[in-house]
Amino acid sequence: MHRTLVLLALLTYSSAYAAPLRLAARENLEERANAMLALMTYSTTLDLTSSTLSIEEANTGNPDIIMSQLGGGDTISDEIPLYLEGSIAYSRYDPVFVSTNGAESRSIPTKWTGVSATGGIGWDFPIADEWVIRPILNIALGYMTSDVNAARWYIGREIDRDIEFLDNGHMSAAGGGAALMLDWERVRPDYEIDLELRYSYIYLQNVGSSKLVDGHAVGQTANLWARWRAPTGITLMQRPLRYVLEVSHSEYLGDQAGVLGFERLSTLGAGIEFDSSAYDIIITRTRLVLRHVMGDNVSGFSLGFAVSF
Repeated sequence: MHRTLVLLALLTYSSAYAAPLRLAARENLEERANAMLALMTYSTTLDLTSSTLSIEEANTGNPDIIMSQLGGGDTISDEIPLYLEGSIAYSRYDPVFVSTNGAESRSIPTKWTGVSATGGIGWDFPIADEWVIRPILNIALGYMTSDVNAARWYIGREIDRDIEFLDNGHMSAAGGGAALMLDWERVRPDYEIDLELRYSYIYLQNVGSSKLVDGHAVGQTANLWARWRAPTGITLMQRPLRYVLEVSHSEYLGDQAGVLGFERLSTLGAGIEFDSSAYDIIITRTRLVLRHVMGDNVSGFSLGFAVSF
């Protein structure tokens, strides 16, 4: 039986690609709106390897983007194999826009803050002993707002454009999608194995914001995740203290592929798990995992925290 999981990971990457965004034509504006929505697809997909990202510009060391996700999933019971999942996410994006009139250009710093929420409902279909296949339907909502205060006057004078979505503007997004998961779970007294293979598809559309920009993005992610848990031989809180080993790999196949300079991420993790099921509290297990994250031109470490109910 699946247990509800809440995941919170803190990741730091270095040597990431960060290109300036240019504002010179409507086509470019729409491309950048699409890029922002592509970034949001990272937050609207349940994916351990990119649940939180902190990308730093290699030359200055200043953070250009921070994304954090809190989420989880649960099958109600073996008798009612209804699967529910959900997540909320926060992002902080500091791109550098470059405005130009053809003869000269000037950098315009901007800061965007985004929030998003995703929900999913699925059903477990047993295909073999300990194996289920799980189709999932998802919906997603997102909102990004700019805190630029002084850019509008300069941009309007130089390129004669009313950039609503830059100057104290906003971008709202809505969309939906689906996922298909193959899940294997084996529980034995001396070990536990979890294995998941998942493909996720999410479509996001810019809604209800600037009439000048119509953006959309498609996020597609293929993810393999595995976890091994076994007793350490130490008893704590009247239950065995377990060690945890994890591995995961994600391939980004949609519009988000390459938008941050990589198309895939992998993690290797090790940690410990505390079992509090002997006590009359809602939390049955608490897990801490240190992960090493690897990808094209990026690497770093994460500290993951999870609880089971």
